[in-house]
Amino acid sequence: MRLAVNTGGGDAPGLNAVIRAVVLTALSRGWETFGIRRGYRGLLTGEGVVPLGREDVRGITHLGGTILGTTNRGNPFRWVSEGADGAEIEEDRSDELIAAFRERGLDALIAIGGEGSLHIAHRLWKKGLPIVGVPKTIDNDVSGTEQTFGFDSAVSTATEAIDKLHSTAESHDRVMVIELMGRNTGWIALHSGISATADVILIPELPFDIEKVCDKVRLRESRGRRFSLVVVAEGAVPKGGTQVVREDRKAGSAERLGGIGNQVAQAIAERTGKETRCLVLGHLQRGGTPTTFDRLLALRLGAAAVRAVAHRDFGCMVGLSAQSIVRLPLDDVVSRIKRVPLESDTVCTARELEISLGD
Repeated sequence: MRLAVNTGGGDAPGLNAVIRAVVLTALSRGWETFGIRRGYRGLLTGEGVVPLGREDVRGITHLGGTILGTTNRGNPFRWVSEGADGAEIEEDRSDELIAAFRERGLDALIAIGGEGSLHIAHRLWKKGLPIVGVPKTIDNDVSGTEQTFGFDSAVSTATEAIDKLHSTAESHDRVMVIELMGRNTGWIALHSGISATADVILIPELPFDIEKVCDKVRLRESRGRRFSLVVVAEGAVPKGGTQVVREDRKAGSAERLGGIGNQVAQAIAERTGKETRCLVLGHLQRGGTPTTFDRLLALRLGAAAVRAVAHRDFGCMVGLSAQSIVRLPLDDVVSRIKRVPLESDTVCTARELEISLGD
């Protein structure tokens, strides 16, 4: 068996742990493993398909990032290139990709990626490529798995940042607004906000009323608490409004969200008269050492993906369910994203702790 592995989309703590688990689990079966560099680009641009052995993955479990590299603009179905006039054009190179995969004598692919990357894997499987998916994203928005690796690390980073803002906000009697990643879901904002005792948490699943946010700030002021912490997911939207886009979609990539934190901070300052500051935590949430939970989950998923290949159970994704690793059809996984359920225990806990959700 000649097994390939790649990493696509945004990076997340734990990617290297999955790669290591894939390589060592394959070696235990006498298989060869090859890494495709930068998503699928290694097959289509000559950027490299490299053999991965025991020495190549030694000591990488605790490292952030990915030794194979990754990209957000490597969709073979919407491949971006430059035309004769310098303009960007999109083309479908999926057939070329599959041909290159077979020409190299590769037998199966383990595709490690988030919601977008798993959509690509699903379409390639439909075209005949033997694929097993591994869910990766700090956003925790992949359906079919209780948690994605990378999420726990991102929440830990965000919680630590909010903790540090707490002391400076209290010292200066300020309102501090912190904007966190998460795209169209509020998992990071909700979990880190509750853990760090935020006063307001705004998530995409629940459009907010800015007056309700300001009411919370005023209430704290009346109780002698002259500072407030407001956590805002980058995809949060005001009632009747739309998401704030920092950068329009480029060919082959998604829109880049961002800016809602500054808008909320400005509105709070105007309505309450409070000195207000905004911090956009940004890519710090993606970097650094994975937590113990993410390392173990990543290693378990990598090993389980190889077992799925051994059983020739292609077109599936391995995921976490009731603390066990299970296999789920990619057909089901890509049909929806996993959003924060508003009736969940976590949301109820936030409300019972008197955290405003802006509604």
